[in-house]
Amino acid sequence: MTARATALVALLGGSFDPVHNGHVALAALFDSLLHPTELRVLPAGNPWQKTNGLKASAEQRVDMIRIAFAEAGLPVTIDRQEIERTSATYTIETLGKVRAELGPEVPLVFLMGADQLQHLDTWRDWRELFALTHFGVAARPGYSLTALPDAVQAEITPRLATADQLRDSAAGRVLLAPELAVDISATQIRAALARDGDAKAPVPGGVLDYIQQHNLYK
Repeated sequence: MTARATALVALLGGSFDPVHNGHVALAALFDSLLHPTELRVLPAGNPWQKTNGLKASAEQRVDMIRIAFAEAGLPVTIDRQEIERTSATYTIETLGKVRAELGPEVPLVFLMGADQLQHLDTWRDWRELFALTHFGVAARPGYSLTALPDAVQAEITPRLATADQLRDSAAGRVLLAPELAVDISATQIRAALARDGDAKAPVPGGVLDYIQQHNLYK
């Protein structure tokens, strides 16, 4: 087997406004389960589902991502394609570009929390995503797929697989990891920081320092 055939790329997307402990915990969980050869972090540019805009600039969000994952000891590559796009960004377009870069055989795993899975059927061309990527979904212990919309549940259930099965194919499977009890809202973090620069905000220490130094979320 060639080195390229053993590759696996994990991709974590999000606004990261700011990056917080939940993002890092999710990435660390799948790093331990999948042992990816590359962990990419994909900060959003202009997400079509968010109408209230991003508070930190693209470069500030990139800086905070670097700080957070370096502090956690998780090597990451920052994929800038969405923040460099001037139009609205859609996951289907982004993953299409990543797949074209990787080629048809390299396993690609898009990481998300169960809360995102709950709304998967609102994403553009959502069923077509499975032709491009696997999904790694982090959920609380005891999480049940019956909580999902019927269409998503019907699509996900036959695709459930183990980490080894994800490594054996390029796309189309779902690894459900009910091992992560993290409930953190970036909106709530920004509100806490706006009130009093809350030192108890669930963000990595270096990120909190950066936020305070740059007077963000005031």
